[in-house]
Amino acid sequence: MEPFSPPVSQALFPHLTIVLLAIGLVFTAWFFVHAVTSTKKTRNLFKELFIGTLASSFLGFGTVFLMLWVGIYV
Repeated sequence: MEPFSPPVSQALFPHLTIVLLAIGLVFTAWFFVHAVTSTKKTRNLFKELFIGTLASSFLGFGTVFLMLWVGIYV
């Protein structure tokens, strides 16, 4: 039996952390700008949910890889 090999190499944890958190922060900023600049007539619930879901997903996965990078194995 071969030893377990993870699907993502540990050498990629820092890169994935930085990239995923950066993308998540971009979507968070876009969500904030969209929420502040839109009026009642121009608001679109689907767009807000879509941007919010993308932001939270990228930030969530980025946080998981951050914890893996520093040695907190979840």
